[in-house]
Amino acid sequence: MPLDLLAIDRTDDEIEVALGEAGTIVRAYREQDSGCVSYVVEQPGRRLFVKAAMTSHGTASLARAAALHEAVRHRALPRLLNTFDSPQGPAHVYAWVPGEVLYDYVTMDGEQGRCDPASPHTRFRALPVRRILDALDVVYDLHVAIAAAGLVAVDFYDGCILYDFARHRTWVCDLDEYRPGPFTLDEDRLPGSKRFMAPEEFEKGSTIDQRTNIFTLGRTAAVLLGDGDVDSPAWRGGAALRQIVKQAVSPDRTQRYESVSEYVSAWTRARPEALV
Repeated sequence: MPLDLLAIDRTDDEIEVALGEAGTIVRAYREQDSGCVSYVVEQPGRRLFVKAAMTSHGTASLARAAALHEAVRHRALPRLLNTFDSPQGPAHVYAWVPGEVLYDYVTMDGEQGRCDPASPHTRFRALPVRRILDALDVVYDLHVAIAAAGLVAVDFYDGCILYDFARHRTWVCDLDEYRPGPFTLDEDRLPGSKRFMAPEEFEKGSTIDQRTNIFTLGRTAAVLLGDGDVDSPAWRGGAALRQIVKQAVSPDRTQRYESVSEYVSAWTRARPEALV
């Protein structure tokens, strides 16, 4: 009988051997900087997404991800179905969801990759404004729930957003760096994409909290509704949302909204004007 990935708690085989016994590995994501390798495994009637730790850093990342899934239930999060151990480290088994990552650093080369007309990022930004706002609403609603659970977002960027262009469904994945907060940064910088990170994420000894996350959420809107600059002609979100995003991404953290929920409430009130 095939190995049941939803029931096992340990395998003594190397991870790829075990997954081959469970089904067919249809894709492997090996070039990742998280200390993990991910796989899409096909079984009769279903697909699963498996993320396996290969290093101590990867093991810590999966532990953080498990804690997040324990604390937060949300329609945007692919379900964590099982966790099992292997000789290389723990592995998470997720429900596979359809969609394309809006930025894949392995196949897309920085801003050049984002600007490729065939890339998911460019195709997403070309959608009607209503579709982009709907996707941002999902991302924002999830982060309200995450903040309410006492967690702080770390390393969120457009590569965490999966978008199903056929069904216009938004998923959020790879939140393995999220952790309890607020916390004090004890390193020179946090992991993440500079395009989405607040200034304090590069300052050892700074406080990382909801105001930090508000900056990231504002940058997400600036990038997906424009070219990253809300004052440029490329901005498609209207005047009211422009002002809200400008406050969210203020370099002076005291000028930002105090909480993720406050930012999202302001965003929701101003949202209809963007559709006029």
